[in-house]
Amino acid sequence: MAGGWAMVPILICSAVALAIVLERCWTLRRKSVLPPGLGDEVREWARTGQLDPRHLETLAAGSPLGELLAAALAVRRQPREIIKERIEDTGRHVVHRMERFLNTLGTIALIGPLLGLFGTVIGLIRMFMEVMAGGIGDPAKMAGGIGEALICTASGLTVAIPAYVLHRYFRSRVAGYCVDMEKQATALLDDLTLTSVAATTAARPRRPATPDAG
Repeated sequence: MAGGWAMVPILICSAVALAIVLERCWTLRRKSVLPPGLGDEVREWARTGQLDPRHLETLAAGSPLGELLAAALAVRRQPREIIKERIEDTGRHVVHRMERFLNTLGTIALIGPLLGLFGTVIGLIRMFMEVMAGGIGDPAKMAGGIGEALICTASGLTVAIPAYVLHRYFRSRVAGYCVDMEKQATALLDDLTLTSVAATTAARPRRPATPDAG
């Protein structure tokens, strides 16, 4: 209340930032993004042929890593280049969802100090207008008015600094997840390629032995 009406957007930004942080902390848990042992389990499914459309749908809905691996398995009979393109396309969508709301958090970190500065400037203008209308009066009251105006700046920084730190933290976490998912997808791609080559070799008819001329 001491900061005036300019505190309203700062309080709204703080509430939105808190909601984003809590939601991202829950969504970007490691066990929900990269379930332990999922990569090895999926590669074993691919080797034994335990795959069907319903199985792939369940895998894709379980986690971002599962969605990426399911996309590769859906085109497992295609050439390596097509499987790789499907992994890359799906990976872009997965990363976009993992970075959801992070741009909003970064925007709050950027505009927080500006909103605080705006509130401070408005407060100082109002105070000096009162001084022009009624004189300096009590210097202690003037100092108190300056202190109240600076509350907006302090509040804006209080919101912006944690928002910026957490924005960088979540970005770093998503980047680390991307590296791990890329490793799992590459391992599955190699297994699918080897399986395809082995199947092609086994299906190729063997030439009968040529009898000796003598």
